[in-house]
Amino acid sequence: MSKSTLKPVEELSYEEAFTELEGIVAMLEGEQKALDESLALFERGQALMRRCAGLLEQADLKVQQLTANGLNDFTEA
Repeated sequence: MSKSTLKPVEELSYEEAFTELEGIVAMLEGEQKALDESLALFERGQALMRRCAGLLEQADLKVQQLTANGLNDFTEA
């Protein structure tokens, strides 16, 4: 995972950020890495976690806005 090939965190979709975060967790749990590399992975992981949390919060707010008048019962056509 080269820093130069990584997309900026703020440009990632939720799915992209979550998938990358899962990969980082697997790398950190797996093989031994140099301290500098581990810290860089951890830092990127924290940024990805914040991105995912922010996107989920935005989605939650949107759902709340859409259902501000309460939930409607589903009726089949």
